[in-house]
Amino acid sequence: MNPTLLTVGAALVGCVLAVAGIQLYASGAAQRSALIARLSQTAGETDEGTGRRRRPFRGVDRRVRRTRLGRRLELRISATGLDVTPGEFVVYMTITVAVLWAAGQAFLSPFFGPITGFLGVWVAVGFLNWQRQKRIEKFINQLPELSRILANATQAGLALRMALSLAADELEAPAGDELEKVAQQLAVGTSVDDALGELAERLPSRELVVLVTTLVLANRAGGTVVSSLRNLTETLEERKETRREVRTQLSQVSMTAYAVPVIGVGSLLLIDNMQPGALDRMTGSGLGQFAVVAALALYAVGFVVIRRLAKIDV
Repeated sequence: MNPTLLTVGAALVGCVLAVAGIQLYASGAAQRSALIARLSQTAGETDEGTGRRRRPFRGVDRRVRRTRLGRRLELRISATGLDVTPGEFVVYMTITVAVLWAAGQAFLSPFFGPITGFLGVWVAVGFLNWQRQKRIEKFINQLPELSRILANATQAGLALRMALSLAADELEAPAGDELEKVAQQLAVGTSVDDALGELAERLPSRELVVLVTTLVLANRAGGTVVSSLRNLTETLEERKETRREVRTQLSQVSMTAYAVPVIGVGSLLLIDNMQPGALDRMTGSGLGQFAVVAALALYAVGFVVIRRLAKIDV
């Protein structure tokens, strides 16, 4: 073969490959730039190399997570499904307490500053508990459908791990999100018992404990898991209806628990509005301060007692 023709052919092939490579590189760079611009618009500021949203107060978050209380707070926040870190929650709660403290001193009297600040802490913790309980209620309402999906998947011959992954894809939040965490734990080697046990700890309820126990025993010893899940589905449906009826019957009692403290505090504010400076004069003496603290304590006790009376476990 002529060496000249061979050299020219190799040069042409090299030029064609070089042009194709440049075009491919330019296209990839343009797609990358467009993707970065789109992510920047939708997710805001991101961490380099991770693509995740940059979290504020990261230094505070690291310090909070090192403490025992911070770890408990992280577990509680994870059960609520809120997109907030323990550090962010502590900072926001501190700001809320400071604002309420200043508002109590400015609009009521200096004596009410610490009381309103403590009220801010109570409201923040109560908000977490309310979000957690609401998420648990939603998860309980999804348990019959979850049990039905697991029974169908198991009857079709799928293993328990695959059945849980399938349920995570089929169900909406919060069941879908929680089962996705379980599937991720199973994918990295966590045992079924530990993964389901952590799920029961995050969202504690009798219904979930029964379902987790059924799945764990079936995974350990085998047996008629399909029939067990079928029976459990019917039981969960009945408990779901019973819980709805009980909640409806006790709704008035629950509203009373919140109305009594609101009426008491509203009366106190009404007196101060009718007679400006009444709260300053009342809290200016030790006897008046004791009366205010005793009244607030009695309202708190009444709230807790009414809530306990209205709480019926089905």
